[in-house]
Amino acid sequence: TTAGWQVPIWDPESNYFGWSSYLGELFGTDAVPSHAAPAREPDLSNLPPAFVMTGSLDGFADEDIEYAKRLNHAGVPVELHVYPGAPHGFDGFAAQTAVAKQARSDINSFVARMLKSD
Repeated sequence: TTAGWQVPIWDPESNYFGWSSYLGELFGTDAVPSHAAPAREPDLSNLPPAFVMTGSLDGFADEDIEYAKRLNHAGVPVELHVYPGAPHGFDGFAAQTAVAKQARSDINSFVARMLKSD
């Protein structure tokens, strides 16, 4: 979200640096493989069940929500969690907060269900 980019945790400049460092000469081209950026994969139907989480103040929230919608539309079981007031990386740098503890609980529940499923 636009508001998410106002939270000084992971700003557009950091994002540019991260992706350009990761992708090298492929950065900014159509040649980026989907294993490097899964949201670029046109057909998501063969992906396993997914847990997608984002904070409402995460600059990537809109992208995360859109990816979850695409997974759902492709028939992939997806669980989407949007944590109110949480910025990018909240579960790591603010691990002792109630919202981060809730996120970990949600992740643990999802993984437990996946391990019990056939």
